[in-house]
Amino acid sequence: MANYSQIQPLTKTPNSLQNLKHNSRNLSFLSSQTIAVKFRNPNYSNITNSPFSTTISAISTAHQSRVPPALPLPPPPITKFKIALCQLSVTSDKLRNISHAREAIEEAANKGAQLVLLPEIWNSPYSNDSFPVYAEDIELGGDASPSAAMLSEVSRNLKITIVGGSIPERRGDRLYNTCCIFGTDGKLKAKHRKIHLFDIDIPGKMTFKESKTLTAGENPTIVDTDVGRIGIGICYDIRFQELAAIYAARGAHLLCYPGAFNMTTGPLHWELLQRARAADNQLYVATCAPARDTESGYVAWGHSTLVGPFGEVLATTDHDETTLIAEIDYSLVEQRRAYLPIINQRRGDLYQLVDVQRLHAESTK
Repeated sequence: MANYSQIQPLTKTPNSLQNLKHNSRNLSFLSSQTIAVKFRNPNYSNITNSPFSTTISAISTAHQSRVPPALPLPPPPITKFKIALCQLSVTSDKLRNISHAREAIEEAANKGAQLVLLPEIWNSPYSNDSFPVYAEDIELGGDASPSAAMLSEVSRNLKITIVGGSIPERRGDRLYNTCCIFGTDGKLKAKHRKIHLFDIDIPGKMTFKESKTLTAGENPTIVDTDVGRIGIGICYDIRFQELAAIYAARGAHLLCYPGAFNMTTGPLHWELLQRARAADNQLYVATCAPARDTESGYVAWGHSTLVGPFGEVLATTDHDETTLIAEIDYSLVEQRRAYLPIINQRRGDLYQLVDVQRLHAESTK
């Protein structure tokens, strides 16, 4: 299987766009990231002579609905395991935040968790003023990134997988909202830089623009771990169903979204989006938020949650600091997909989701 985490984003030169259009005919939208959606509109005015009037094989058209075709769900390295969602309180004291996260991870591992998920921006207050101050150079590591160094050490010592929430990352003159994934050997397996920045303006309710300080990531991130194939998104990324669908088509068992929804969008959309992403793609979705601090400039909704492949809430909590431990059973993914075989019922003759990154990689082999 190709290592898509190493693929560079497409350079949008005239030649590269021409090649892409040649490889994916009738592509009507090219994303500024790595996702495209393709629609075909049959000519209903002459339906008798249209090729769409013939009987269409469901499996054949479903195969066409993902470009390139979806990868089969790989056998997971483990069927059942415990996941921990560490809903941490976050302060302005970075060293305290790091130490506190370490304690929560160790406690979760002692309770049998093999996968630990941390919140979005757990080492820093969530604000544009704080991001540059608390940012770390993850590539340099060591003293340049004490948060990542702690995660590496703890994952190695405890032999667990850690999806390390997110921290502000400094790379050159740019800042990113970045999630680090560490394997049981303590090595950094992947980094996900938040693709969709949180820029919203709801008058009288919530206004925030991450783009004032942060740069958007350029790559979807899917990683093979000792607890399965995991697709990563950060907070606002969960609103974009195309990204989750890309992960599902790449064979993900689980989607992890560290996130810090607020008191306006949280009650409306937080659980709704998690259940939608899980039900649409028939896989597990895990989220982890910071605990609520009503004295902070940005008040988080909390409610870290695990959702099953039927869209059912398996475990959740309220807004206080806690560590939520729940069981994941991957055998349910295949079972639910057998109950509702929507993967084989998609209409590739009417709509297609194009994974631009995979398409580019396969065309250059």
